[in-house]
Amino acid sequence: MNHAGEVLGSFAVYHHTVSRPNDEEIALIEDCAQLATLAIEHERAEEELRIAATAFELQEGLMITDAKRVILRVNAAFVEMIGYSSQELVGNTAALFDSGRHDEKFFQKMREALKTHKYWRGEIWNKHKNGVIFPCWMTISVVPGRKGKAASYVASVVNISKDKETEAEIYQLAFYDVLTGLPNRRILHDRLQQAMATSTRYKNHGAVLFVDLDNFKTLNDTHGHDIGDLMLIEVARRLQACVREGDTVVRLGGDEFVVMLDGLSEQASQAATQVDLVAEKMLQAVSRPYFLREQGHHITPSIGITLFQGREQSVDELLKRADTAMYQAKASGRNSLRFFDPAMQKALEERILLESELRMTLQKNTFVLHYQVQVDEHLKIIGAEALLRWQHPRRGLLEPSHFIALLEETGLIVPIGHWVLESACKQLKAWEKNPASCDLQLAVNVSVRQFRIKNFVNEVHKVLNDTGANPARLKFELTESLVIDDVVDTVGKMQALKKLGISFTIDDFGTGYSSLAYLKRLPLDQLKIDKSFVRDIIVNKNDAVIVQTIIGMAISLGMDTLAEGVETVEQQNFLSLAGCRAYQGYLYGYPVPLADFEQQISRQVISVSS
Repeated sequence: MNHAGEVLGSFAVYHHTVSRPNDEEIALIEDCAQLATLAIEHERAEEELRIAATAFELQEGLMITDAKRVILRVNAAFVEMIGYSSQELVGNTAALFDSGRHDEKFFQKMREALKTHKYWRGEIWNKHKNGVIFPCWMTISVVPGRKGKAASYVASVVNISKDKETEAEIYQLAFYDVLTGLPNRRILHDRLQQAMATSTRYKNHGAVLFVDLDNFKTLNDTHGHDIGDLMLIEVARRLQACVREGDTVVRLGGDEFVVMLDGLSEQASQAATQVDLVAEKMLQAVSRPYFLREQGHHITPSIGITLFQGREQSVDELLKRADTAMYQAKASGRNSLRFFDPAMQKALEERILLESELRMTLQKNTFVLHYQVQVDEHLKIIGAEALLRWQHPRRGLLEPSHFIALLEETGLIVPIGHWVLESACKQLKAWEKNPASCDLQLAVNVSVRQFRIKNFVNEVHKVLNDTGANPARLKFELTESLVIDDVVDTVGKMQALKKLGISFTIDDFGTGYSSLAYLKRLPLDQLKIDKSFVRDIIVNKNDAVIVQTIIGMAISLGMDTLAEGVETVEQQNFLSLAGCRAYQGYLYGYPVPLADFEQQISRQVISVSS
């Protein structure tokens, strides 16, 4: 029996031996009872302190701060978790282990919750003394002081790194292929739904490509599943290298992969061309030799393609269509691609044939140049624009609109652009012998890809030296998109070419990024007013104002103007009154072969009828 019990026991004995206590005895009994009660309360307080001390040193990290968030006390679990000793922590604030991952808005919400609800609970990232950042689950409670204001804060902190790692592992297993690390069918469905929604909003196309490896089972059976696995890992890597960062490559299982492309053109034919280029890259990439376990191996893919726009088909229907097209590719001899849409497949085959014919034409040098005359305000011939034509073996004479996009996509525009430049310079040299043509200037269109090659200036210099052409008679026509794409590179090359004597015109001015900011930086000689403005200057006040503004701006900047697409005398008169001094269009002559153009220049002056 403890001390308090003994006292109470003596009270009981005394009560039984004395029948009627006097006042002094009663007072003594009351004092003893009060002492016993205080002793019991003291023991209970000591027990509560022992419980609190034990709780404070449990595995959960605890931190106590004052009202100004200065750390007053931490337990051993918190010290172990954060890496700092209690001496380093006490007197500091939580800024000591701030991870830097949370912005002011995060902490503002925390302060508001503590003020309003007297507690905050959530995930927070802290920084260990060794610099490692780790996630924690923290609960902060307010200890109220006088008038309800916070006297101190108690924070319990749990390191949830292992929980995060487990969560990530579960997610990885649920949504990603274990072997290749690619997303699986579940993610594909989700991303396809998102892509279809985006396509609905922006009216553009997306595509699903079903990729199956030809004769993969034979490889597995012959060389073992370990080689087959290494092959699949390498195929996955190669497929990813063929697409943009935002596109999706998925392994469905076995040797089946699906690639999803989005953000393609609004026009189905252009979207099909974009997909075809990616699919061709995949065919080439997957077909390259493999070196696995120091042995060479080879495999080819069959690819089925279907386009989508909006939500016209379900996800399952899209996959079924791509799968069907893939089997058509296998039936055609494997190592090929097929579109689900027969019309698109036909267009693709026509494009492939066209590309092949273009390459043959370049090798045989069967492109031709036509020349469209340019005149001054007195209708005197001052030069011409050299225009590329293709004498197609089946379709006759083709203008650039039929093949220029394909030249750009395939990169053939660079060698063909070189041929045009070389041919134009040879012609300028030949014209020097004729008094009627020796002063003519010849304009040549330069593509973006051609202008951007690193040694373009050296290439031009070499052509001029080889042909002996006078650079003062050569004029390069550049598009606005070319000059605005990389102004620094553009200015540098233009200045170098200007030193050779070449002049520059901005083609189709007014249809692109027309801006004084780049006009005043570029060493331009002429602005070419686009025919879309010239066509309606007599009947459309807006076009008339635009043309007058362009001419006035050019004059202010010390440049000439040339209007293209002039077809009537009325248009010419308007342009002349506005200050334009050079013209090009059907009023003066169509693009014609060299012999016909040389007949025109023999007359020196063009006659027009109203």
